[in-house]
Amino acid sequence: MTSATLLPSPVSAPTDPQLAIAGELLTLLRASVTEPRPDEQLEALTLAVAADLPVLLWGEPGIGKTAALTQLATTLDLPLTTVIASVHEPSDFSGLPIVGDDPAVQGVPMAPPQWAVELVRAGRGLLFLDELSTATPAVQAALLRVVLERRVGALQLPPGVRIVAAANPRASAADGWELSPPLANRFVHLYWVHDREVVVRGLGGVWPRAELPRLVPERLPAAVAYARRAVCGFLEARPTLIHRLPSTETRRGGAWPSPRSWEAALTLLAFGTAAGVSKEVLALLVRGAVGDGPGFELLAHLDRMDLPDPESLLADPASAELPERGDLRQAALEAVVAAVGARPRRERWEAGWAVLVRALETGAPDLLVAPATALAALRRDEWEVPEAVERLAGVIGLAQRADRSVDSATGSAKSEPAPAAFVSARRARPWPAPPSRPAGPAPATGTRR
Repeated sequence: MTSATLLPSPVSAPTDPQLAIAGELLTLLRASVTEPRPDEQLEALTLAVAADLPVLLWGEPGIGKTAALTQLATTLDLPLTTVIASVHEPSDFSGLPIVGDDPAVQGVPMAPPQWAVELVRAGRGLLFLDELSTATPAVQAALLRVVLERRVGALQLPPGVRIVAAANPRASAADGWELSPPLANRFVHLYWVHDREVVVRGLGGVWPRAELPRLVPERLPAAVAYARRAVCGFLEARPTLIHRLPSTETRRGGAWPSPRSWEAALTLLAFGTAAGVSKEVLALLVRGAVGDGPGFELLAHLDRMDLPDPESLLADPASAELPERGDLRQAALEAVVAAVGARPRRERWEAGWAVLVRALETGAPDLLVAPATALAALRRDEWEVPEAVERLAGVIGLAQRADRSVDSATGSAKSEPAPAAFVSARRARPWPAPPSRPAGPAPATGTRR
């Protein structure tokens, strides 16, 4: 019996009408449109892609990482090349050695795989490295040059190629591995989560549109200067965060601070500033570059950079514009007191009190106790107390009495007494008497417990 008798001859089966109808139904189900709609994680992804930084999307299986990348490539009109990292050998990324005619003279070139050749031929594209957390350590090591240097064997990927990877957490990855620290530190890590409204509206056929950030040319020099000033100023104040390798294997496979990742954070900050993105999007990107702890500290540093100049407030207290947010307002008032302390002169001290009065007129009075106490401690004996202090004395007295009441109710010790500057100031200008206190037993004295 020959093989011809064993294998049926190829014949074209007639097309079943029901299969054709099923195909039409599938076409209708797969049809969708996009709409411009705020989506913070999608906006963070597109900005990192625009900044030409490798991005790693973390998320549970089925959360929509691959679908988001497909939609991003379609919107940006980039050919999508998907490479499943876990089913490849290290040589698929480092290249296969090809022996030529005279290897002693010409060497042994490393031949790149077909997908890399096609990307070079296209000149642009989106390289999607999927299932990265299931790649073996040897494959991860081979990916280092691909991610950072954009080299595959002897082939250099063109500048128009962007790299995005996706990974599942080790607990939900099939035979998963933790990412090696060198590979993890090359990525901006974004944690992909589903949004109920996005999913419901998307299943209805309308998905949010991925759009590149609109960079304003006039903002570019200022954005670069701002990003450099912010990151450099922060690292000068927190030098221990320049390089900090996490102690656990899991955290080393995520975002952590290093000179390389701080450079990525600076780039993202410049792009975000030039594009005018929201603070929420900027927080996702900064934390994805250097980790949660250092990222939050940098964001707090950015808030303080936006504080008004204390010298400007002292120059024109009557029209001083203070932040509305409580922590930023108190930081601004503390900066004013520090500026007065740096150059203590009577007119600057009086201007400081005028700034506090302005803060009393435009915000919550409880924020004034600490800066007023510190400013009073700067008084020199020959300085008379300005009239502005009288408007604050009652507020400070009430706030201190409120603190004593809370301490008494919780069993704590009394609040600290008024500073000596306040006491001596009364000799120069009497303080307004605080509201009378009902008769009752004197507060007990004792040691703070």
